[in-house]
Amino acid sequence: MTEESESVLGTEPPQESTRAPASVDSLTPRATMGTSHAGMSVIQTGPVVHPLDVFDLAQFVQVAANFGSSRFGYAVTPNVDHLVRYHEDASFRALYRDATFVLPDSRFCALLLRLLKGVRLPVGTASDLTAELLSSVVMPSDRIVVLGASTKVAERLAAMYELRNLRHYNPPVNFINHPEMVEQCLRFIEQASPFRFCFLGVGSPQQEVVAQRLHSRGAARGLAFCIGDSLNFIVGAPRRAHRLAYPTRRPRAKRRQ
Repeated sequence: MTEESESVLGTEPPQESTRAPASVDSLTPRATMGTSHAGMSVIQTGPVVHPLDVFDLAQFVQVAANFGSSRFGYAVTPNVDHLVRYHEDASFRALYRDATFVLPDSRFCALLLRLLKGVRLPVGTASDLTAELLSSVVMPSDRIVVLGASTKVAERLAAMYELRNLRHYNPPVNFINHPEMVEQCLRFIEQASPFRFCFLGVGSPQQEVVAQRLHSRGAARGLAFCIGDSLNFIVGAPRRAHRLAYPTRRPRAKRRQ
């Protein structure tokens, strides 16, 4: 995130998609951090409880496809660093408390849970989830909002997925330390809503702070995702070092009508 930029790629107004996704009646979001449901697992390490939503990638893509744009929700995708921070930092746990979905992003953590606690958790990385949503759910006319990533990445993303209604804003570095800059981010997203999906790619915990504040203000409508550097990963731009441990995966080609 090296530049401040705002761009409007496409001129179509926001509208509901005409795609009719499959129904997943048995998979519902958590109501609160302390309430379990059929798609949720609660892992306890000492005094700290870690609620995780147990969806595989295909299942959650259907859940996200059915979410709609009449309400606001956000999904967090904890990796190892996030889970450690969640365990140690009460303020970070507060950011997760209002999350609609908590989706495991770490294969390493999933392996540890399997070996140490006998718990099997499906893992869908934020980049895999983002690519799948863009390739199999999003229609060209859907309103998509991106916070973070460079203008070049946003333009490449729009070209790859034929997005005609993408709204993009890249805030300055360290924006989270300046209330007026945070407010500008929040207003940008709120004014762009209702949206199908909003991808928050400004790093953790900045993206979780933005998501929770959108939740508390109650003005935005649509489903937001805290995805780190996933958009860079998808379009092949330079990524953080820890992502280089995974093989490069590009979203499959898609023909649009």
